[in-house]
Amino acid sequence: MKSVLLIGLGRFGRNIAIQLNQLGHEVMGVDVNEDRVNESMDFVTNAQIGDSTNEDFLRSLGVANYDICFVTISNDFQSSLETTCLLKELGAQFVVSRAERDGQEKFLLRNGADKVVYPEKQVARWAAIRYSSFNIHDYIELDEKHSLFNVSIPRDWIGKSIVQLDVRRKYNINIIGVDTDGVMSFTISPDTVLKENSTLLVLGEYKAVQKCFKL
Repeated sequence: MKSVLLIGLGRFGRNIAIQLNQLGHEVMGVDVNEDRVNESMDFVTNAQIGDSTNEDFLRSLGVANYDICFVTISNDFQSSLETTCLLKELGAQFVVSRAERDGQEKFLLRNGADKVVYPEKQVARWAAIRYSSFNIHDYIELDEKHSLFNVSIPRDWIGKSIVQLDVRRKYNINIIGVDTDGVMSFTISPDTVLKENSTLLVLGEYKAVQKCFKL
C-alpha cells in the first residue's frame, strides 16, 4: 500500500482516485473546488479544499511524506506547472503530472515532474492500434518502441511449433505466452505447438508485430 497525494479532482483525477482506492492505496485528495472535494469523499482516505499554487498550503500537506504525488489539474496549465514545481521544491519523492496538449510535457519535466501522462494522446494511440486490426485483442505499451500484444494465431501457424516459426530471428519479436480457452500459459518452450482457437502474447515493436502478423 502506498500513500498518494492527488491534486485535482476533475474527471481524470476522480477516476485515478477511484482506481487507487480499489487497489488499496491511501489517497489524500485536494482541489480548489469544494463540490469536487465533497463528491470524492467515498473513494479517498482524506481530502482538503485548497489552492495548490499556494506554497504555505502545499507545505501544510507534508508533501515529502507521500510516496507519489499526482497533479491532475484540468484546464489550467499555469496552475499545474506551478504546483508541479512547488511539489519538487518542497521535497516530493515522485511527481506524476498530466499534460493536456502537445508541448506541455517538456515544460512539466523541466519543472519537477518525474513522469508525465497525456491521457488523450495515449488512449488515442491505444484505440488506433487496438481497433485498426481485428487480429489484435489487446495491447499494452511498455515504452515508445516496445509493447505487449495479444494477437490471433495466423491460420498457417496452427500445428507448428514455436521453433519452426522462428519469429524471434525473422521479426525480432518474442512469443511469451499462449492463451487457450481464456487461460494464459507462460510455460512455453521452443517445442510448444500452436493450436486452433488460441491467441499469443507477444513482445516487440509495433512495426515488427504488424509485419509478422500482417496486421
